[in-house]
Amino acid sequence: MRARIYQPTRNAMQSGKARTRAWVLEYEPASPRQADPLMGWTGSSDMLSQVQLEFVSKEEAISYAEKNGIDFDLFEPHKPTPKPRAYADNFRYDRKVPWSH
Repeated sequence: MRARIYQPTRNAMQSGKARTRAWVLEYEPASPRQADPLMGWTGSSDMLSQVQLEFVSKEEAISYAEKNGIDFDLFEPHKPTPKPRAYADNFRYDRKVPWSH
């Protein structure tokens, strides 16, 4: 059974970075989900797909997986590079869109 270790991204409806600093270990699904014919719900007999462990650091998650003999894939987060901006750029004469109220 393989697991994924990653740092979750923020929700599209979020502006802050809450709950994105922790590292998550979750198991990959062992069997595909099946649709229930009566209710239309999807379900799986794989109980490990419900397990999601959170760790403070990447090293803790890796050591936990190695100690328990879990094969894992590590996904490094993409960190955007901040673009330096000055407040004075809002009032430049060569802006693409003229500034007005």
